[in-house]
Amino acid sequence: MTTIDTVSNTATGSSGAASSIADWITTSDHKRIGRAMIVLGLLALLGIAVVGGLLGFERIDINSVSLGSGSIPQLFAIDRIGLAFFAVVPVMLGLGVAVVPLQVGARSLAFPRLAAAGFWAWFFGMALIIISICANGGPNGGATKYVALFISSYAVMLGGLTFVAIALAATVLTTRAPGMNMRRVPLFAWSVLVSTLGLILVLPVTIGAVIYLYLSYRYNREAFGGNTGILHWVGFSLTQPTTFVYALPAIGFAAEMVPVTARGRMPMRGVVLGGLGLVGVAAFAGVTQTEHPLPWSGSKFYLGDLFWQKLGDILNWGFFNVLPVLGAVVVLLLAPLAFKGSKPKINAPFVFGIFGLLMVLVGMAGGILNGIIDLGLRGTVFEEGAYVYVCYGALLAGMGAVAYWGPKLWGRRMPDKAVGPLALLGVLATVLAGFPYYIAGFANQPGDFTGPAKDLVTFSYSGPHALWNTLATIGHGLMVITVLAFIALALKSFTSGAAAGDDPWDAHTLEWATSSPPPTDNFAAMHTVASAEPLIDLKPSGEAS
Repeated sequence: MTTIDTVSNTATGSSGAASSIADWITTSDHKRIGRAMIVLGLLALLGIAVVGGLLGFERIDINSVSLGSGSIPQLFAIDRIGLAFFAVVPVMLGLGVAVVPLQVGARSLAFPRLAAAGFWAWFFGMALIIISICANGGPNGGATKYVALFISSYAVMLGGLTFVAIALAATVLTTRAPGMNMRRVPLFAWSVLVSTLGLILVLPVTIGAVIYLYLSYRYNREAFGGNTGILHWVGFSLTQPTTFVYALPAIGFAAEMVPVTARGRMPMRGVVLGGLGLVGVAAFAGVTQTEHPLPWSGSKFYLGDLFWQKLGDILNWGFFNVLPVLGAVVVLLLAPLAFKGSKPKINAPFVFGIFGLLMVLVGMAGGILNGIIDLGLRGTVFEEGAYVYVCYGALLAGMGAVAYWGPKLWGRRMPDKAVGPLALLGVLATVLAGFPYYIAGFANQPGDFTGPAKDLVTFSYSGPHALWNTLATIGHGLMVITVLAFIALALKSFTSGAAAGDDPWDAHTLEWATSSPPPTDNFAAMHTVASAEPLIDLKPSGEAS
C-alpha cells in the first residue's frame, strides 16, 4: 500500500476554458491545490484587514456606534475567526501543500485526494460562515437557522483543514527521497510537519467543542450559552499560545532563508530543528482548551503546600507559554552564525521572512505577558495586539515564501526591487495595528472577544484612546494596501514576468533540482540525498556558488 495515488493528475478532457476550469476543480495535483489555498487565503486577508480597520475606527469615538450595534458582534467574530482560519492557517498549509512534496523529493502529496477534499471542505465551510454572519447568524446572531448554519459550517471548515494537515504530515513522514532521514528534512518541511501534527491535535478538539455547541443550541441553549457562548467555548483556538502553532511554518521559512541568503550550510542545524519543535509545544494548550495563565496574585513563597502550588503554577505557565517562545528565539539567535565569514546576498524573501519572524516573536512575548494575571492585562485589547502581531507576522513571512517559491511554481520571478519595499510597508502596518493595543491594554481598554461585543466599543479610560485606535485603524489600512500591492505585483510577475530558471536563488534543497514549473510528477528522476543540503553537494566546491 502506498500513500500516493497511482492515478495520473494530467488532464484527459478536451481543451478550452471549460476544460481548464474542470481540471482545477477536480485536480489532485498538490501544486494546484496549494496555489489555490494561498491565493484564497491572501484574498481573505484583504477582507479581514478591512474588518479590522472598521473595528478600529468604531473604537475611536467611544460615545457613539457608527456600524450598528447588531453588526458589532458579527464583525468581531469574523475578524477573529477569519484571521486565523481564513488566512493564516490556509496560507501556511497552502505553502506546505505546494512546496513540501518537492522539498522531500516526492512525486506527489501523500493522500492527494484527501487534501483535495479538505480544500473544498475548508472553502465551502468558509463561504457558509460568511453567508451565515451576513444573515445575522454566528455569535450573538438573532436568526436561529443561520446561527445553526454558522456552527455547523465552522465544524466543516475545521474538518477540511484537518484533512489537509493529515496529508501534509503523512507526506513528510512517508514519501521522503532515499537517504533523507528526519535529520536531513529541510527546515521549512520540518516546521510544516511539527505544525500539522499540532493542528491534528488541536483542530479535532475544537471540532468536538463545536459539536457540543451545535447540540446545545438546537435543543436547550443552556449548557453552553446558546448563540452568546460560541466564542467563549472555542476561544482557546483563537488566542495565544495556540496561535503559535499556526505561525510555525512562517518561522520555518525564516530559518530556511538564512542559509540560502548566507550562501552556505546552516550551522547547528540540529539545534534549529529542536527550536522549531519547541514551538510546537503550544499545541498542547489547544488540547487542554485553556490559555494556562500564571495566577500569582502577589503571594509570597512559603515552605509547604503553597510553595509547591506556586511552583506548579510557574512550571505550567512556562511550559505552555514560555517554552514555545524560547524555541523561536533559538532560531533567531542562531541565524547570525550562518553569516559568519560568508558573502550574503540579501533578497526580498529573506527580508519578508526575518521581519515576519520578528513580528511573530513580538506577539509571542505579548502572549507571555498577557498570561501574568498580576499585570492586569487579561480581558484588555493587549491580547488582541498580540494576536495581530502573530497573525500579521506569519502572513508577512507567507508573502515572502510566495516570492521565494513563486519562480518554482510559476516559472517566473517577482522583481526584488519592487517586492522589498512591500516588506517594510507590511512591518509598519503590523506595528501600527498591534502595538497601540499593547499600550491601550495597560490603560485597561476592554478587549475580551468572548464577552459582550458592546463592551468593546463603549468604554472609558484616561489617556488618548482615540490616538491608539486611530493608529490601529491606519495599520489595518496599510496592511490592505500591502496585500493588494503584493497580489497585483505577483499576478503581473507570474503571468508576464521574465523566466526565472530552475534555481534562481542558488538554493540548497531538492525543489530547485527540477524544472520550473515542475512536471506533473515533480521529478524526471529520483534523487538520492547524502546531506541536509543536497544541491550544495552537487556543486563543484561543495558550497553555494
